[in-house]
Amino acid sequence: MCDWLAKYHCTDVCMESTGKYWIPVFNILEKNNIWITLSHPKYTKPQKGNKTDRKDAKWICDLYMCGMVKPSFIPPANIRELRNLVRYRYKLICMTTDEKNRAQNCLTVSNLKLDDVFSDVFGKSSRSITEQILQHSGKTFDVAPFVDGRCQTPIEEIQDAVDGAISTEQAVRLRQCLNHIDELEMHKAEIEREIFRLSDKYEEALALIRTVPGFDKNPMTAIQVPSEIGGDMSVFPTAKPSPHGLDVVLIMTKAIAKSNPLGFPMLVLILNQFWCRLQML
Repeated sequence: MCDWLAKYHCTDVCMESTGKYWIPVFNILEKNNIWITLSHPKYTKPQKGNKTDRKDAKWICDLYMCGMVKPSFIPPANIRELRNLVRYRYKLICMTTDEKNRAQNCLTVSNLKLDDVFSDVFGKSSRSITEQILQHSGKTFDVAPFVDGRCQTPIEEIQDAVDGAISTEQAVRLRQCLNHIDELEMHKAEIEREIFRLSDKYEEALALIRTVPGFDKNPMTAIQVPSEIGGDMSVFPTAKPSPHGLDVVLIMTKAIAKSNPLGFPMLVLILNQFWCRLQML
């Protein structure tokens, strides 16, 4: 394809984003230094009736030659690699949360009320008690040796919370859930090590982002921002001055969404969390 374009001295390519099918073509053209304009289908939608691929291509070409195609922001290749890992980490967190909810359901239906006496059902003390229950199903035991000394809940209340019986079927399900949680946590740790390695080159931008309240607690929080929009802010419209300092989050979100029709769902999620945290200050 690149040889065919070079034969006709074509240095500009305009195409619409259709699912994930545009990515392989984009990668090939990018490596051959061809200027690519990627547009959302709603900006290149042809007229209804007698629709063919050839007519669609001609319509997109005519729009592009007339300067009527609004390009979408596509970050550089290194940012896209970082973004893929950060988004995959988010998926792993969601999968872990789902497994924890299933494990919690197993405990609830078995009348094991660990969530009433522990703030984290999957913490050190609660997990030790859960393992003891699975290894000695149906047997009564003293929970005192399994409770961490820093736990403020009285031992008597914890003992009453495990006064239940887990069936064989629920025990099998709970064991699989716990094993899957451990496996997901291991995968997440490996992904995070790779994310930190790729984000080393953006340490200056990350240091600036971490000066914002709410972005300085978890190092991964700051990394999510450049993984979505990169380190060059000149590609986005400048937000207008806001009479209220907190409104900058809403203005930034609107500016990003307006400049990139493909959208940044992950970044909007991050900014919404940041907005809620600012409201609590």
